[in-house]
Amino acid sequence: MKLTIFAATGGIGRQLLAQAVAAGHEVTAVVRNPKRLSPEIRAIMADLAASDPVAIDSAIEGTDAVLSALGPRSISEAGITSQGTRAIVQAMKAVGVRRVVVVSAAPVSTISSPGRPKPPKHDPGDGFFMRNLAAPLVKAIFRKHYVDLALMEDILRDSGLAWTVVRPPRLTDRPLSGTYRTAYGQNLPHGLSISRADVAHLMLRVLGQPETIGRVIGVAY
Repeated sequence: MKLTIFAATGGIGRQLLAQAVAAGHEVTAVVRNPKRLSPEIRAIMADLAASDPVAIDSAIEGTDAVLSALGPRSISEAGITSQGTRAIVQAMKAVGVRRVVVVSAAPVSTISSPGRPKPPKHDPGDGFFMRNLAAPLVKAIFRKHYVDLALMEDILRDSGLAWTVVRPPRLTDRPLSGTYRTAYGQNLPHGLSISRADVAHLMLRVLGQPETIGRVIGVAY
């Protein structure tokens, strides 16, 4: 397949790029700094915080699917994920590409947004510890980031594209296992972590699963 990967030098993006190339896909990487990539990789420079629609269009045109690992590098960058996703969606529509897979986060399931003003108070997959201790603390610290991710999910739901959202819990740098649990529309019971490599593995895997289109997928060990 021809794939376009956004944020290909980030934690999950690097894994997406490596696994896609190893699987024989033809990859275009969209990054802020192409010098961080091997010269064998087709790289297009674009800063989605101040997006250049022409650069994005050229990165997506002719591709089979888009994979986005967009996320802020710091709390001060909160807002970049929805802003960048909006630019990606506009470019996909302009060049006629429909399939897109993005990474979000497990706590977003209970975050309100304009498109989901009344989310559940608790995710059905969260147990006592997550509901009462971990989730409130994490959401208090990273609330701006999760609000932005919830807005990103709104943008995808309203896009008319063939989207899939992957929501992992705490990310680690453990190696690829290929063994993890998934659930549609909810988090995983006792699912406290997942490696970036396995998140990337799932994002690539769902490209061949049409039943995942228009679905949110929780993933964890």
